[in-house]
Amino acid sequence: MISPGAVTFDGRQVAVAVRAIRGAIQVGENTRDEVLDGATELVLEVMRRNGVSADDLISILFTATPDLTAEFPAYAARQLGLTDVPLMCASEIAVPGAMPRTLRLLAHVETARPRSDVRHVYLRGAAALRTDLPQ
Repeated sequence: MISPGAVTFDGRQVAVAVRAIRGAIQVGENTRDEVLDGATELVLEVMRRNGVSADDLISILFTATPDLTAEFPAYAARQLGLTDVPLMCASEIAVPGAMPRTLRLLAHVETARPRSDVRHVYLRGAAALRTDLPQ
């Protein structure tokens, strides 16, 4: 196993690791405002629940179901000021019966949290995708 790195925090060495945080949100309709508002809510909630700052973010991959084409969800992250974080958008596979109008993200972060303390975030209708997780 590779040992995590360390950073100086408040004058002491703290071990950090790269962790992946998942999240999803279902939006009401395929409009620019709905996509941007949903992506903003999702990014902010992932950061809040995990105590992540912009400096902790390594990258974020956003996906959208094929019925969401009004705007790039990554644009919402840029509007939040995440201008130096690599962002990418992709389309989800069009699986029959899949939840419609869903934005997902996979954020890579540097954190001292153990994997068991990472909080994945599923909002609005997307909470039904992961009923095993505490909300």
